[in-house]
Amino acid sequence: MIALDTNLLVRFYMEPKDSEAEKQRPIVARMMHDTANMFVSVSVLLELEWVLRGAYKFGMDEIAFVLEHLVGLDNVTTENEGAVLEAIRNYKHGMDFADALHLASASRCASLATFDKKFIRRADKLGLKPPVIGAAAKT
Repeated sequence: MIALDTNLLVRFYMEPKDSEAEKQRPIVARMMHDTANMFVSVSVLLELEWVLRGAYKFGMDEIAFVLEHLVGLDNVTTENEGAVLEAIRNYKHGMDFADALHLASASRCASLATFDKKFIRRADKLGLKPPVIGAAAKT
C-alpha cells in the first residue's frame, strides 16, 4: 500500500498552473489508475480541503465532490472512512470541514468542548451528536 501526500492529489484533481505541475500530472494520473492499494490519511484530507478552498478558491460543492470522489475510488483506503463520510455529509450542510471531521471522529465521546461559538451553533442547528458544548460550561 502506498500513502499519498496532498501535493499528488492536487496534481490529480487540478489543471497544472506551471510547467513542473504539467509534467507531474501524467505521472500522478498513471499512479492513481495503476496502483492497486493507496492510502489517504485524515490529515491529507484536511490539507486537501484547505488547499482547494484557499489556493484554488473552490466552493463547498466542488470540494465535497472531490472528497467524495477520492474516498469512493476502489483502490483508495481512507483513514477513519466512516468519520470522513459523515464529515463530508455535515460539511455539505454548512459545517466547516475540519470541525465536521473533529466531531465525527469524537463519535464515542459524550460531547465535544470548544470555544468556537459558530461550531456550537451549527452542530446544534443540525442536531449532531455528540453535542458540541462551550468549554466554559465545563470549567
